[in-house]
Amino acid sequence: MVILKLLILVLAFLSALLIFSQAHPSLQKILESWQKKRVDQITPKLDNMFLNVPLPKLILLDILSPVILGVASFFIFKSIAVAAIGGVLGLGLPLLIISQLERNRRQKFSHQLIDALMVLSGSLRAGLSLLQSLEILVEEMPNPISQEFSLVLRENRMGVPLEISLANLKRRIPLEDLDLIITSILVSRETGGDLTVTFNQLIVTIRERDKLQGRLKALTVQAKLQGIIMGGLPVAFAVFVYSFNPHFFDIMLQNETGRMLLIAAFVLEIIGIFFVYKFSKVDI
Repeated sequence: MVILKLLILVLAFLSALLIFSQAHPSLQKILESWQKKRVDQITPKLDNMFLNVPLPKLILLDILSPVILGVASFFIFKSIAVAAIGGVLGLGLPLLIISQLERNRRQKFSHQLIDALMVLSGSLRAGLSLLQSLEILVEEMPNPISQEFSLVLRENRMGVPLEISLANLKRRIPLEDLDLIITSILVSRETGGDLTVTFNQLIVTIRERDKLQGRLKALTVQAKLQGIIMGGLPVAFAVFVYSFNPHFFDIMLQNETGRMLLIAAFVLEIIGIFFVYKFSKVDI
């Protein structure tokens, strides 16, 4: 019965929105403009990841994500207010998913850099040119690194200078290690240095830095874990007490001073978690 009512509510909302947008062209223009901005914001990110999503599916996903998240929130919490909040959060769900895909792709690209440098160094040592070495890299390496350097080669064949193609690659994949590699290539092309020696040095540098980052993560994991535990203890305690005595916090919620103390405790909790995270993060 609840599912039927919720389904009727969603269909009625969508029908009313459709009828109202047809009756009022100004609202329809606003919706179309907003939808175009959303598509223009998402499409370049998908193109950079070589993901070809048809425009109708992209628009459908953007429309359905707040509806699905709102319905799921209602089923879980049985509250229209929470369902509305879930629907609003659903508007950012596609961008959140795309950001996570971008992060995963950059990490995978970063893990492939050492192997790519070894392929380039071996090809150059065998007497091939830089562009021929990049072709070998594209043939032998898996995605995403082969996709990115394949695009560099295609741009170069279309007349784009290699320097600009590499700058575009650096813009698409903002990684410090990749920046070092591209800078080394550009400097070597201008000064005539030996790229094989440079690539071998970069391999050693990247490996040593990866080892150092691994040690830092091992040393800071205890501080991060302590921050998570200390941040979760008050919430776990409140849930535990509330499950046994739902009226235990009434004296705090019904009193103005108590509400102010709860707000202050929540703010201080967020500040404490933030500082623990910042102090346990070391940049190298």
